[in-house]
Amino acid sequence: MSPRHFDKILIDGHWREAANGHYPITNPATEEVAGFAAECSAEEVGEASRAARRAFERGPWPRMKGEERASLLCRAAQKFREEIPALLDLTIDETGALEAVAKDLHLALAATRIENNSSLARLSMTTPMEPIDIDLGAAGRGVGGAGEVLREPVGVVACISPFNNPLANCAGKVGPALALGNTVVVKPPPAAPMAVAEFCRVIDSVLPPGVLNFVSGSEADIGQALVASPDVDMVSFTGSSAVGRRIQQACGAQMKRSLMELGGKSANLVFADSDQERALRNSMSPWTFHSGQICTAPTRLLVEQSIYREFTSKLAEAAAALEIGDPRKQGVVVGPLISAAQRASVERHVATGCEEGAVLACGGKRPAQPERGYFFEPTLFVDADNQMKIAREEIFGPVITAIPFRDEEEAIALANASDYGLSGYVWSRDGARARRVARRLHTGAVQINGCPPRPDAPFGGYKQSGVGRDGGLYAIHAYTELKFIGWPSDS
Repeated sequence: MSPRHFDKILIDGHWREAANGHYPITNPATEEVAGFAAECSAEEVGEASRAARRAFERGPWPRMKGEERASLLCRAAQKFREEIPALLDLTIDETGALEAVAKDLHLALAATRIENNSSLARLSMTTPMEPIDIDLGAAGRGVGGAGEVLREPVGVVACISPFNNPLANCAGKVGPALALGNTVVVKPPPAAPMAVAEFCRVIDSVLPPGVLNFVSGSEADIGQALVASPDVDMVSFTGSSAVGRRIQQACGAQMKRSLMELGGKSANLVFADSDQERALRNSMSPWTFHSGQICTAPTRLLVEQSIYREFTSKLAEAAAALEIGDPRKQGVVVGPLISAAQRASVERHVATGCEEGAVLACGGKRPAQPERGYFFEPTLFVDADNQMKIAREEIFGPVITAIPFRDEEEAIALANASDYGLSGYVWSRDGARARRVARRLHTGAVQINGCPPRPDAPFGGYKQSGVGRDGGLYAIHAYTELKFIGWPSDS
């Protein structure tokens, strides 16, 4: 298939060629050029931000009735859903996602998130406040005025998405931001911007000019210019904790709103009384779901001492049966890492784990086949401890670090002894204990016995895993400001 060209950016309702031309996008499964993406300038980022500002301050979008905004977003979601078959190959080629994952968890989920978040536009943004008696101190008591609390859009929102799921993640930001009356500037990840460009093309086609803008580029200065823009009121970012800290500092210097969904080193607690077969299958997800390039991946495996050897031995044996290769091939469950640089980073972490004294139970190297592509074997470290770098740092690859625990208290202590706190997993047939343990984990979400995540639940993390929450109705807190208006009760 010939490379695709996505060498345009969207500013104020117009698609135009980027000032600096384009740059190549590499297919991580083949190392061939999958397409070309727009290489815009910092000046164009400023133009896009100003266009979004004009659309917010002068355009109809923030002043539309919520029902009208919701209707337009539902229409956009349906239009995008109709294009999913045509965008499937593109999504696989730039992300390396397995075909089923690309279809369901990238493309279809993006449409669903726009549609679901449209309902936020239908919510009442006004909460009345009745008159109350107020203690006026030395002046005595008085009757407080009536009033109302309004939720208003923040303004211009910069939506910056990561390479592992650039499309659905972008939709999870753009959907609530637009539904609540904000305007947006989208910046996709440099490694996988093409499907996001197509997404923006479809969504923009039903919106007033300037409500949605799209910029892209291969260098960090594009994102820096967007975060620094005086026309941007809020930054919604998903990515590494290191980059998130820099963005948070820049936002803090400007007193700018931010939503940070960052890294993770999630603990997966397996008790001896669990359904070990189910726990084993689910524990393989860092290998079989995006090759571990998922912030919520359960990469820290904590297993009760009495079953530790048996459980980890079975896990290592299962790894040998996992087929690695072409994301489109039937039966393949382990795809490539996003880039040569990411694979090299995983290799450095594996080398560090060996130097620290952990034992490789399986994997630890590039597979013999395929010869091309950024593949890495499913890897399991045993005889590790929680102080090792492989247990503390986010590797973002198909690497699991297994650590034994003696009892419930030690399991909780090990799980919480982390700089991260995004997700957690607990396996036990004792439901009361599982919930008791879950309540004590310092993490934004906990899934018990394989319970799937809910789209209407709050999503975000503790500690280095981020600041703020979105998801379902909780997004209203992230993408709106509160205003109180009071008046005398006799008015």
